[in-house]
Amino acid sequence: MLYLRVDDHNRAAFEEAESSPPLSYEKKGDTIDLSFWRAPERLFDEPDELVTWARVALRRRVGSRRRENGQRPGENQSRNPQVRT
Repeated sequence: MLYLRVDDHNRAAFEEAESSPPLSYEKKGDTIDLSFWRAPERLFDEPDELVTWARVALRRRVGSRRRENGQRPGENQSRNPQVRT
């Protein structure tokens, strides 16, 4: 199984592909949905399309990480990012 990051920009594609619902867990009686959905099975037979879906998911994560760090999506990042512990 392969899970990809999903947000408002690519959620419709996962829903149209009838992908599995997001990963979730129970916490204090509430269900918490994570932003990761299972990649549609058909993508494993279509490697070029799988790469496209993976790149879109990666861009979503990079964009959200930049916003968390106060960096705008178009700004350059350091080639040697610091490792956070």
